[in-house]
Amino acid sequence: MLSTLLSFSSIIGSQITLSTFLICTAVSLVLGILTALVYRHKSHCSQSFAVTLAVLPAIVQVVIMLVNGNIGAGVAVAGAFSLVRFRSAAGTAKEIGTIFLAMAIGLATGMGYVTLAVLFFAIVALFMLVLTLLKFGESGENERVLKITIPENLDYEGIFDDLFTQYTKKATLEKVKTTNMGTLYELQYDIVLKGKEIPKAFIDELRCRNGNLNITCNRMGMKETL
Repeated sequence: MLSTLLSFSSIIGSQITLSTFLICTAVSLVLGILTALVYRHKSHCSQSFAVTLAVLPAIVQVVIMLVNGNIGAGVAVAGAFSLVRFRSAAGTAKEIGTIFLAMAIGLATGMGYVTLAVLFFAIVALFMLVLTLLKFGESGENERVLKITIPENLDYEGIFDDLFTQYTKKATLEKVKTTNMGTLYELQYDIVLKGKEIPKAFIDELRCRNGNLNITCNRMGMKETL
């Protein structure tokens, strides 16, 4: 058993023994917890998401063990998993990537490739930590996404240009969409502030222009909370 675990060959045969199940489950849980810890490094997440990441590899592992070699069961499980997509809110790219990492670990342990699962986790986790420490792909501290809601009868062309000149280094209108049954417009700008903080005077003057409707100013890549 030990020599098999130290190789890349699968330990799952025609039958699932108790020792095989316990070994694979233990490895899945440990790697799941480590995956959650890696994700939480310099990232904020809810307790429910952290717990989900911790147990997801073990759940996927058990599913793979049960459907191993059974095509009909595999198709049924795939259909069941597809329903989860429509019962959950969309997450950030990092959340989705971490979920796929946890699922890949569960697939590997479920098929008995315990050593491969550990090695794969070590490589990906180390790579993620290094990229995070190097701030790879991170937007500048002064970059923001500004969303301004205006009435439909207000011409948005150039209406905020003087304010952008005063408070920002750069402002680009990226998207325009209608809301509230077409009675409002939502304008989305990518802006670069002159300082790290959002000036209160900037927001106040925008409110005077848009009739005190909704204004949001977030960091690049940050999710909005409802």
